[in-house]
Amino acid sequence: MIEATLCFVVRDDEVLLIEKRRGLGAGWYNGPGGKLEDGETPLECAKREVREEVGLEVSDLERAGELTFTLDGAVHTVCHVFRTDEFAGEPTASPEARPEWIPIEEVPYDRMWEDDRLWLPGVLEGETVVGEFHFEGGRPLDEATFVGHDLEWDAL
Repeated sequence: MIEATLCFVVRDDEVLLIEKRRGLGAGWYNGPGGKLEDGETPLECAKREVREEVGLEVSDLERAGELTFTLDGAVHTVCHVFRTDEFAGEPTASPEARPEWIPIEEVPYDRMWEDDRLWLPGVLEGETVVGEFHFEGGRPLDEATFVGHDLEWDAL
């Protein structure tokens, strides 16, 4: 099982998304994030990943969700979701990610994980979510088929 984070940085009516350049989900959009390192808390991981991927120092992160992804009936990834509007610096590209400020009304859900359209709009509006998303296919998760979900809002 993988434990990971996502962090959505919001500025006015925009959200900072990255186009992944490599790894799981390459070519797709998401928030900055990644796998926890040994001994690291989810909060520490989210801050580190934002710094490494887009060069921002984020603070006052708010817990916005916990997402569990299953692949062929087994837990594949547990993702801790954060959001913040407190940051310092200007986003810069890295080998991992190309950052882009996108109006919240124009989030490119057609270039994101299929489940994102179910939970991300609420997170960007300030809600919290606990969800489980089911994929099948026996391939890497980014090539598997989305088959269902269970969601609870404001459950954290």
